[in-house]
Amino acid sequence: MARANVAVLALALPLAALVACGDRTGLIVGATEQPTDASVDAPLDREPPPRDVALDPIDDELPSIDAAMPDVARPNDCPDGAATLVYVVTEQNELYSFDPPSLAFTLIGGLACPSNGATPWSMAVDRTGIAYSVFNDGNLFRIDTATAACAATPFVPGQLGFTTFGMGFVAAGDASTETLYVTESTFNTYSKGLATLDLQSWSLSMVGAYQPPIPRAELTGTADGRLFAYYPELQGSGSHIAEIDRATAQVTAQDNLQTGGSQDAFAFAFWGGDFWVFTSTGGPSTVTRYRPSDNSETDLATMPSTIVGAGVSTCAPQ
Repeated sequence: MARANVAVLALALPLAALVACGDRTGLIVGATEQPTDASVDAPLDREPPPRDVALDPIDDELPSIDAAMPDVARPNDCPDGAATLVYVVTEQNELYSFDPPSLAFTLIGGLACPSNGATPWSMAVDRTGIAYSVFNDGNLFRIDTATAACAATPFVPGQLGFTTFGMGFVAAGDASTETLYVTESTFNTYSKGLATLDLQSWSLSMVGAYQPPIPRAELTGTADGRLFAYYPELQGSGSHIAEIDRATAQVTAQDNLQTGGSQDAFAFAFWGGDFWVFTSTGGPSTVTRYRPSDNSETDLATMPSTIVGAGVSTCAPQ
């Protein structure tokens, strides 16, 4: 998710060798990667902050997110789930993989999308390792996560009034297919709602307006058909993770976080039973793990670039 127009800090941080994370069957094949170690901060467990009701219309009576992920059959076209990585894209047009167990970022390559100077806004990754990234002018690009090769798509910007949007794939209940969900995203206002993007017709179909409303957000999905949104406060600091009914856009559950703020760049992924949140105020990005099983929120690492999108296959560990 892109951010307000603030200056990007040019920080040179040391690069170190990547902790080995195994083959990425079907997702990374023959990629030449440049390893970068995230600088690891001391863990900081935090209590969720109180919310300002005047700035946040989400119902205080919403239940917490259910941490129990039911067992689902893994689809036959999944690679080894234990080797399935999170991918992140930066405002600096870089594509990285991120391995949650080792906290290691690996540079896959620089993007050379035919973007006419526009920059990435959000990204989602399907189970075959293909990423889709919307740029800040509304154009959508297709990216190979093995090589960072980028190509334009026939998608026409501005459908349903959506120019920029957060995005995430969700598997069907039987894990046989997956759908790309998008959430309209504009600074300093509430989202127009939730839609699906058909990657055959390249058309958006409206699901509905969020009830209650939420501001700009990022999405992540699971193999058991669940959809989650991360969004900062409309003003000030703090953020939320919510479960969204993908059929109605109803917000059904919510947890409050201390990380993030209204002017941040941010991205979001679900991996291994935890939510991984990437935030930046305009320079380096902070990696925060939110564990719904015990409501713990821990800053674990930083990396030098400004992460604006994250994607993970629904084949990833649940």
